[in-house]
Order: sequence, then C-alpha cells, then structure tokens
Amino acid sequence: MAETGEATAGDRAVLCIGDIHGHISKLRSLWSNLEAVVGSDSFATALVIFLGDYCDRGPHTREVIDFLLALPSQYPRQRHVFLCGNHDFAFAAFVGALPPPPDGSPLSATWAEDAPNEEREGWFKGKGHEAMHVQGRMWGGDMGGRFDPKTGMAFKSSIYDAGPTFESYGVPHGSADLAKAVPDTHKKFLCDLVWVHEEDNVLIDSPEGRTSCKLIAVHAGLESKGVEEQLKLLRARNTILPKVEQLSGRLDVWEMPKDLSDKSTLVVSGHHGKIHIEGLRYIIDECGGLEQLPIAAAVFPSDVIVRDTDQIVAKC
Repeated sequence: MAETGEATAGDRAVLCIGDIHGHISKLRSLWSNLEAVVGSDSFATALVIFLGDYCDRGPHTREVIDFLLALPSQYPRQRHVFLCGNHDFAFAAFVGALPPPPDGSPLSATWAEDAPNEEREGWFKGKGHEAMHVQGRMWGGDMGGRFDPKTGMAFKSSIYDAGPTFESYGVPHGSADLAKAVPDTHKKFLCDLVWVHEEDNVLIDSPEGRTSCKLIAVHAGLESKGVEEQLKLLRARNTILPKVEQLSGRLDVWEMPKDLSDKSTLVVSGHHGKIHIEGLRYIIDECGGLEQLPIAAAVFPSDVIVRDTDQIVAKC
C-alpha cells in the first residue's frame, strides 16, 4: 500500500499536504517551507500525508511523482502516506494501473451509469478503451476546447485537464502510447495509492490546550451518514464503482459527517480548491491546480497553514 515508515503519530509532527496537480516548483518550495516551520529534527521524523491529485493541470506530473517516489530513501525516518485523488484514479485507469475489481468484473461494466455523457465529454475511444474504467475514458477524452466554468479557462484537452500529464511523459493528449511512456515505478505508485488513511493519537493545539484526536484523511471527504460503511468501502478499494464519491464528491462530502460530530475526530481532505476549516473539518486545497494560486499544507499539532509562497526563515 502507499505508505512508508512504521512509527505512530504520537508527539511527532503531522503534515497534510494539499493537491499538487503537476506543479513541481510549488511542491519543492512548500517542502522547504515545511522544514523551516517545523524545524529540521521534527521534520525528519514527521508523518507526511499527501491528500491526492498529483497529476493534471500543471506541467510536471512526471517530476512530481519522481519527487514523491524519492522521499522514503531521502527521509527514511519520516512516514509517508499517499492518498488517491479523483485525478490519480482516472490517470491510473487510463494506463492500466487500477487494482482489478475483487469480484472479477470487467472494468467496462462501469460505463453504463455515465453513458449518456459519452459524446458531450468526448470519452476516449482509442486502443484499449474496451477494457478501461469509465474514469479513464473520461480522463483521456477530448472536450474540444470547450470552456470550463470552474476554472474560467478552456479545458486542457479532457474534462480532467489531463493534457499536461500526457505532455509531461512526452506523448500527445489522448495517445494510447501513454501506457508505454509511464514507467513501471509510476504505475505501481498509482496502483498502490490508498483511498483513506486513519491515524490514532494525532495531537492538535487549540485555545483550550492540546488534545488527542483520531485523524481520517480522504481526498474529497465523507458523506454525512454511515461513516463506518464508507470506511470499509474505502479500505477495500473496489474499482468496480463507476465513481467514488469520497474521492470526487463536492457538497455531499464537504461537511463533517454527523456520525462524527460529537467525537474527537479530525477529517482532512483536499480536492475542493479552497482552504476551509470548521471545527475539526479541514479542507486543504488552496491551489486547485491553478498556476497563480499557492499549494498549502496543514501542520499539526501547531495547527498552522503553510504555503509554497510563504517567505520563511528557517529555524536554527
């Protein structure tokens, strides 16, 4: 699974890093700023949780994944968790890196629910599409240069803005050759991404003092009711689902679930293109993949937000 290191959270620093979306320079700057804020000793043993969406929109997906793959050897005392975002799921689907459905169903069984949108979203119809998950077909599709009201710009080739990811591996958007161009180490990284991470005894500072929480990290969030059933689904990583709401939902996963409202549980996500903190519900995605906005991270127990654009003097 996409996790390295063995020590539990306890007194160690916990760093939750928001969506990166192919912006390697931003990632390097944020990484340096986090070390400066936390201090070298605490940084060396931190639990680092990446909240997903490593690809698309920005120009350097390949370099971002190389950076992440190098972390365990460069920081052997850190513990690293790599969550799956909806963009990463779709990228994995296109290059054949999704775990197979546990019941042996073909991934083409995921098409039916969204089939009315196939032409409008320009789904991929090239070599290999017959056995592809629906999200992979959307990811490799072509929106024909149409305008995306969410970003205020034209789609970057597909509804997922996947064009820059293809380019980072040296192939044109929509080319089935991407599956050959992506190194096996990157495919394994995509295949191993976890859909949820749960951590006990995460400390967080507040005006009332320092408290210990359970942390649940999931890319988009959890729906209001039935948290335990959702966690079972996410742990199982069943790829026969056409869409994983906890990785791709919006308003339905924004709030703190009612099942957790009276518990000391910290729920941390990215995905939403904003910083939003309400009680123990944290959404950390200031960038949303846009060049002009910073990528951000939440640091615990100090409960501070760090950005790649911060001008920080390192601790001595």
